[in-house]
This record gives sequence, structure tokens and C-alpha cells, in this order.
Amino acid sequence: MSAIGFIQSDLDLKLLVLYIMDRTAGPITFLQLFELALCDAGVDYFSLTQAVEHMVATGQLTKEADRYAITDKGRRNSQICESSLPRSVRRRCDSNLVQINDILRRESQVRTQIMEREDGTATLCLTLEDNTSPLLHAALLTPNLEQAKHWAAAFKQDPASLYHIIIKTLNKEEHHET
Repeated sequence: MSAIGFIQSDLDLKLLVLYIMDRTAGPITFLQLFELALCDAGVDYFSLTQAVEHMVATGQLTKEADRYAITDKGRRNSQICESSLPRSVRRRCDSNLVQINDILRRESQVRTQIMEREDGTATLCLTLEDNTSPLLHAALLTPNLEQAKHWAAAFKQDPASLYHIIIKTLNKEEHHET
């Protein structure tokens, strides 16, 4: 019985990983990589785990915290071997990458940082950028860590609304009673 899908060997799987990683807009989690690699029926979780671990060990990928990124060595290997992947697999990968790259770009443009303070409060830093420059950078004192986490999540959900509220507030004309 023949294998399902075009990815049938460890080398095929590594080429697929390199192809994907060379086209992501930034470092991705293993789960994101797994979802992207499922563009072919020959991919399974355990084989992908082994392949990624080997690629980190050989310097084709790096792992920082829970995210993987391609190295220059991996990028060169990807560009040399990408034509070895069937066109249909590359097309499915490219289609799936659109969504993840949008998420990665948004993550890079919308950031939060929470700094706990000795008195139990926390400082929440909010950053919103476009492709070329910062649009908003604010630091807020929060009563506790949980509130900071809640506000950070709310900001990440809809950063533009906070930006627009601030701009609207700043553009109000002063009304003086006479």
C-alpha cells in the first residue's frame, strides 16, 4: 500500500518545513508550523516534531522561547531545494501562509508589555505601529497584574479603537463657559 500525500520521507518533510519557514513573516510556534504543514496528507505530528528538532540541532532553524525561525543556512537550503516540492503542495502552503502572515504582521504591530511593581500594581505598556513608524505608545498604571492582563488582551483585540478614541479626544475643541 502506498503512502498518502506527496510528503513521504523525512527529507520531503524537512524541505516542506524549510519552504514554510522561509515564507513566514516572523517566528512561529510549533502549532502554527504544524497547521501550515498539514497542507499535505503525508505529514504527521510525531514526524514533524523529529524533523524540527533535527533542523534546530543542525542550525537550519532556531528556537527562542516557544517560536521557531529560519536561519540563513536554512534559507539557503530552502531556496536551493524548493523546486523539489510538488507545485500543488507549494500552492497550498502559499495559500495557508497568507492568513498566518497577516497574524504575524499584526502581532509585530500591536504589542503589550506588563511590568509588575513592588507595591502590587503593574505598568502596562501599549504599542501600536504601522509598517514604518509608531502610531501609539502609552504606559498605564494598573491596580494589579490581573487588570493589566485584561487591559492588554482588550488592546490586542481592537487596538485601533483606542487609537481613534485618543485622537478624537485630542481633537475636541475646548469649550469655555462665559
